[in-house]
Amino acid sequence: MNSPEPKDDDVTRRGVVGGGLGIALLAMAAPQAACTAQPQNQQGMTQMSSGFVTTKDGVQIYYKDWGPKTAQPIVFHHGWPLSADDWDNQMMFFYAQGFRVIAHDRRGHGRSTQTDTGNEMDTYAADMIALAKHLDLKNAVHIGHSTGGGEVARYVARAEPGRVAKAVLIGAVPPIMVKSDKNPGGLPLEVFDGFRAATAGNRAQFFQDVPAGPFYGYNRAGAKVDQGVILNWWRQGMMGGVKAHYDCIKAFSETDFTEDLKAITVPTLVMHGDDDQIVPYADSAPLSVKLLKNGTLKTYKGLPHGLCTTHPEVVNPDLLAFIKA
Repeated sequence: MNSPEPKDDDVTRRGVVGGGLGIALLAMAAPQAACTAQPQNQQGMTQMSSGFVTTKDGVQIYYKDWGPKTAQPIVFHHGWPLSADDWDNQMMFFYAQGFRVIAHDRRGHGRSTQTDTGNEMDTYAADMIALAKHLDLKNAVHIGHSTGGGEVARYVARAEPGRVAKAVLIGAVPPIMVKSDKNPGGLPLEVFDGFRAATAGNRAQFFQDVPAGPFYGYNRAGAKVDQGVILNWWRQGMMGGVKAHYDCIKAFSETDFTEDLKAITVPTLVMHGDDDQIVPYADSAPLSVKLLKNGTLKTYKGLPHGLCTTHPEVVNPDLLAFIKA
């Protein structure tokens, strides 16, 4: 079967992209992370590294650790079923601001061990305790998105004194997602059963459908769809293990973080888009803030679940202001 003849503007576009001018134009058009400078150590060398920490049960947790080791650490906790790479924009932004930035792959996700055990919030928090000790993190700011927000809540509630300065929950799953007599505004269990069936049955397709639709609000009328963002979501998801992803659905949907939120004393910023189709706003952010001793709510009108990716120019400055306050 012969391919259709390219149109004149297609030929022109291919020619430009194939040359240096096209690359430069694409770079100029791409969203910027506002990375204007690189922190340096006393020898004038930037400090960037990655590695693994081994937990008590032998699982290897992958992490990135960039920036001066003497700077205040910011630790990023990713959502399901992603990896540390989901924080690329924020890592670059805060690295340029002189912070020490750290992101890890949750067990079973990304480059960490694809374990079939420990895929629940208590162990996720224990893994973070091990990482904080391994990197000797003190006075850190912990930022969690979605499932990562649940991980932050459980870890911060249990962290050693001096380890945590502030916390941020973005589009986060606390207090609890699933519907029950105690949580009548939650999502029915059948919703998460559907997640499990799709993940076990054909996650390769499911991991295209989620980012192409509700995760980034690309199913909304007039939405500007970014195919690269969809493919990157799929790439990160398929790096992890299906058993860990399957188990994590129960962890993010059925874990009750009420007591964790009550136990947190550090300043905590709760950020949420009111058009979040994954973690509905009304049953999450406003309820979490009421349980926190020192919580602040920041609501973003019309923004989706994946707002850190779709609107970093809005989210990043707000994070910076909170951290510096």
